[in-house]
Amino acid sequence: MPEVTIAEEPPRQPEILRLLEMSDAYAASLYPAESNHLVDVSTLEQPAVSFFVARFDGAVVGCCALVEAGDGTAEIKRMFVDPEARGLKVGKRLLQALERHGEALGLDMIRLETGIHQPEAIGLYKTAGYVERPPFGHYQPDPLSLFMEKALHASADLDR
Repeated sequence: MPEVTIAEEPPRQPEILRLLEMSDAYAASLYPAESNHLVDVSTLEQPAVSFFVARFDGAVVGCCALVEAGDGTAEIKRMFVDPEARGLKVGKRLLQALERHGEALGLDMIRLETGIHQPEAIGLYKTAGYVERPPFGHYQPDPLSLFMEKALHASADLDR
C-alpha cells in the first residue's frame, strides 16, 4: 500500500517546479501581486533553506521550505499540496517534518505569512498551535495577510 514520505530534497526538479507553478497560479487567483509573497527556486536553493518534499507512491504531492532568519527563528515558505492529494494529511506531515527539523536546528520560533482566503491552511496552522502575531521581518501590514508563529520549545515541553 502506498504511503506518504517526507524528505529533504533539492527544489529544482521537474515535478517540484510543476508544483510550484501550481502554487503560483493558485496564489494569483486569490490575491493581487502585491499581496503574494512567494519566493523563487533560486531562493529555495540557498544554504539557509531546508526544502522538504512529500511523495505518494513516488510522485511529488507537496512541498514546503524552512528559511532560517539567523536569529533563532525561521519562516515557512512555499507550503503547497497538490489538490489531487488532498485528504492524505500531506500538509500536516510536512508541517510536522518542518517543526522536527527546526527543533533539531535549535530554533526557538517558526513564523509564517499566509493569506486570509486560505481557510484550510489557517486551520492547519491553528490546529498545530500557531498563533496570530503582527507582521515580522520585511513584511508590511496587509489586510489580505495573516501572520502566525509557534514557539518550538513549548511544543517540545508538551511532548515530555
